[in-house]
Amino acid sequence: MTLIVNGLDELRKLAGADLGTSEWTEVTQERIDTFAEATGDHQWIHVDPRRAAEGPFGAPIAHGYLTLSLFIPLFTELLEVEGVTTKVNYGLDKVRFPAPVKAGSRIRLVARLASVEDVPGGVQIAVDGTVEIDGGGKPAAVLRSLSRFSV
Repeated sequence: MTLIVNGLDELRKLAGADLGTSEWTEVTQERIDTFAEATGDHQWIHVDPRRAAEGPFGAPIAHGYLTLSLFIPLFTELLEVEGVTTKVNYGLDKVRFPAPVKAGSRIRLVARLASVEDVPGGVQIAVDGTVEIDGGGKPAAVLRSLSRFSV
């Protein structure tokens, strides 16, 4: 369920709050292939199912940056900020990929609003996120994302 806040004052009050868990989303081979086309990264562990089945992971795996790029659609399931004019990604403070996401796996995001800091013209938020793999022992990604909101 999406938490909807109206304006920066309501957002500031959420600092430190757990934002919950997104729905599961499947990382299909088609999505992996599309990402490979968009980025030019056609490494066989991602796009050659036959060869990847005999490789170190036993199946094709998603690009780490594909997993990272899914943070935004998963995050938007958790928090919507209304009453602002601009929402931009500002960067990342930390990203790790502890476990690969095999084609056909499902992932979801668990997130916490680590901080809300005033910056010129608005606020900057830091979100601690863990991308979990359905049935996996380790997360696919652990990250701290920075975003800015202006009025």
